[in-house]
Amino acid sequence: MEVGGQYFSTTTLVVAGIFYVLILIQALRMAPWRRLRDSEQLHVFLGACVVLILLWHMRVSVQPGLVFHLLGVTSVTLMFGWSLGIVASSLALAGVTFNSGLGWEGFLLNAFSTGVVPVTLSQVLLVLIRSLLPKHFFVYVLANAFLTAGVVALVSGYLVTALLVVAGVYSFFQLQQTVLPFFPLMFLPEAILNGWIMTIMISLRPQWVGSFSDELYIKGK
Repeated sequence: MEVGGQYFSTTTLVVAGIFYVLILIQALRMAPWRRLRDSEQLHVFLGACVVLILLWHMRVSVQPGLVFHLLGVTSVTLMFGWSLGIVASSLALAGVTFNSGLGWEGFLLNAFSTGVVPVTLSQVLLVLIRSLLPKHFFVYVLANAFLTAGVVALVSGYLVTALLVVAGVYSFFQLQQTVLPFFPLMFLPEAILNGWIMTIMISLRPQWVGSFSDELYIKGK
């Protein structure tokens, strides 16, 4: 979900921007750029960015200042890792903002809420699931892709609504009556989309999924 930057104070936008820029710099430093020297991997990465742009263009205004769209960043994170996931989501948001004529005043705040937070949470859950659950193909698809994508979308949505409440744009009671009851239904497609994408990817092109390994999840199981 995205919010309109015009509803927030300059201080809020600056603080969010500082956090985002610091994280982006770290992501750029940590990114496995050598992987993208492979032309196939580079084309896949750029294709993933284009898919995110197209996906994020399919949006609906839920409330004034509150826009809903599917994220898809869990799949990108599973494919390329945390750092390139941050880069891809930033490029996608920049493309959507430029092409759709949306105001740039909310770019840094939305980059944090729809990029940094979902990508980071996807990576954290990947590590936790690997350490706590059996390493199995179906565990990977159901937990790392399907379940993680749903949780990530919910967290991102609640974060955005919390920002709106703190900023005084809406009261919690207003959002509780209009938006919050529908969150589970709104974000179920996110889980289905990412689960479906990752199932196809690891079945047909497992070399495109950096977090997946036949030896780890399939052989001997």
